[in-house]
Amino acid sequence: MNSNIETQVFANREKVKQLRDEHRDLDLAIAEMSRSAQADQFMLSRMKKRKLRLKDMIAKLESERIPDLNA
Repeated sequence: MNSNIETQVFANREKVKQLRDEHRDLDLAIAEMSRSAQADQFMLSRMKKRKLRLKDMIAKLESERIPDLNA
């Protein structure tokens, strides 16, 4: 069972890393697109919403790594 828990923790770390990478890439893309006077505002809005969802997913996964002290 301990091995299964370690595997899950490793999988969560990898997922957090992937989400952080995507979040960073979106941040760069949003900044680049915002510099353009002809930026597609609808696309910018969608990208910003995706970035916020990623932030929430990262926070959720990171909070799952904190042990429950009441258990």
